[in-house]
Amino acid sequence: MDPRSAARRSAPCAALLLALITLAAGCTPGRGGVVGTPGAAGVRDPYFPRLGNGGYDVSHYDLDLRVDGASGHPGAGHSSAGHPRAGRLSGTAVITARATQDLSAFNLDLSGMEVRSVTVEGRPAAVNRAGSELTLRPDAPVADRLRAGRTFRTVVRYDGVPRTVTDADGSEEGWLRTAHGTVALGQPAGSMVWFPGNHHPSDKASYDVRITVPEGRSAVSNGELTSRRTAEGRTTFHWRVREPMASSFATVAVGPYGVRRTATADGLPVVTAADPEVAGATAALPARISEVVAWGVRHFGPYPFSSAGAIVGVPGDAGYALETQNRPFFPGPPDSALLVHELAHQWFGDSVTPRTWRDMWLSEGFATYAEWLWSAEHDGVPVAESFAEAYADEANWDFPAARPPGPADLSRPPVYGRGAMVVHRIRQEMGDDEAFFALVRGWLRAHRHGNASTDDFTAFVEEESGLDLTELWDTWLNGGSRPARG
Repeated sequence: MDPRSAARRSAPCAALLLALITLAAGCTPGRGGVVGTPGAAGVRDPYFPRLGNGGYDVSHYDLDLRVDGASGHPGAGHSSAGHPRAGRLSGTAVITARATQDLSAFNLDLSGMEVRSVTVEGRPAAVNRAGSELTLRPDAPVADRLRAGRTFRTVVRYDGVPRTVTDADGSEEGWLRTAHGTVALGQPAGSMVWFPGNHHPSDKASYDVRITVPEGRSAVSNGELTSRRTAEGRTTFHWRVREPMASSFATVAVGPYGVRRTATADGLPVVTAADPEVAGATAALPARISEVVAWGVRHFGPYPFSSAGAIVGVPGDAGYALETQNRPFFPGPPDSALLVHELAHQWFGDSVTPRTWRDMWLSEGFATYAEWLWSAEHDGVPVAESFAEAYADEANWDFPAARPPGPADLSRPPVYGRGAMVVHRIRQEMGDDEAFFALVRGWLRAHRHGNASTDDFTAFVEEESGLDLTELWDTWLNGGSRPARG
C-alpha cells in the first residue's frame, strides 16, 4: 500500500483524533488551527524548582506602584499598628513578553497579594491561583498572539500588604519594614511579594518603575530617575532600568532618604540615598563609590550599567547587604571590603548572572576575590595571604563551592571563600597575570547582560587558556575534601 494514499484517506479521522487528544491533554486550539500547550509552572532550578515559569521570555516590566499608610517597624516612631492601610501597596504591572512556544496558558509568580484583574492583549483572562502560582488562560480571540515567537502584553492589577519572607537560612527578604520606611530585597525569591512576573534569574528584563508615596518621602529604585512629580500631597518617582535585570536584584526603598547625585571622573552618574541617621557617616560615600568603580574598570573592563550608587539604611534594617542593580543596599554605612564586594557584583552577578542558583559561586566567589585584590593593593595584604587564610578556615570545606547541599547553604562560606580560592587557583595555573585578567574581562564581555553556568565557565577558561584543568575542577571546585595547596 502507498503510505501517502493511506494518509490522505485517513486525514478526516486523524483530524478528529488530534482534536480529541488535544482536549484530553488540556490543550487549547488557537485561531488558525494553532494548538497551544500550557507553559511550565517552574524552570526546574536545582534548589527552587517551582521558581520562574516556562513558555515565554519577559522583555520589559512596567510597574505602577502606590504605597499607602504608615511604614517603619514598631519602636522607630512609625509603628503601623492599628492603621488599616498601613504599608498597603496597590500595583499595576504591565508585562511585555515573547512566547517561546504556542501557549494555551501560562503562569506568573506572585505571593500574598490580591489579584483584582488580569488582561492579555487587552482582553480579560481567566485566573487560577495555587499558592504563589497564577495560571492565566487568555481569551480565545488572542490565541494567535501567543504563538511561538510572538510578543504579547499582560496587565495585572493587584493590591495588599506585601509580605516579609523568611528564607531557608533564616534571613529575611521580600518587603522589609525598616526603621523609617520599607525596602524590597529579592534574593532569591522575594520580589514576587511585590510584583507579578517570571521570578527566576534566567529571565532578565528592562524595567520602568513608578512609585507614588506620601509627599516628603523618597522612593528609590534601580536605574535612573526620569521624573518626579508632586500633586495632592503625593509624589511619584519614575525610575527606568534600560539594561536587563534579574528580578532578584530589583529594589524599591521608601523613606526619608537624602538623595545625592554626583558622577565619576568619566561622567558615570552616581546616585546615593542615605537614611538621615547615617547622613554624616555616608558623606564621603559617593567619592568612595567612584574610586571603587574606576578600580573595577581597570581590572574587569567597562562598567556594565548606566549608573552606580548605593542605598544606605540604618543597622537593623536588614541582616545583610545585597547587590541590587545599579545601587546596592547596605544596612548601615559599609566598610571598604563590603563596598568592594557589592560593587564587584555589578560585573559578577548583576551583569553576568548565574543561570541557576547552583551557579551562585560564580558571582560570590569572584566578588570575594575582588575583596582580596583590593586588600592587596590598598591594605598591603597579599592575595596569597588571603588565600592561605581561606584555605585554613574549616568552614570553607563543608561542601563543594559548586554543589551546595540545599537552599539553606547558598550563602554559606564555601560559596564565597572556596569560590574565591578556585579563582586564584586558575590564576596560579595560568602563571601570567596579564593573561589571567584578560581572561576575566573576556568572560564578562562574552556574557554581558546574560546568564552563565558553571559548565559555561569551566569550558570558557579551558578554551581561552589552552589548559586542561580537569584536576582543578575535580578537587578545588567539586571535590569533597580539602586538596593539597598546590
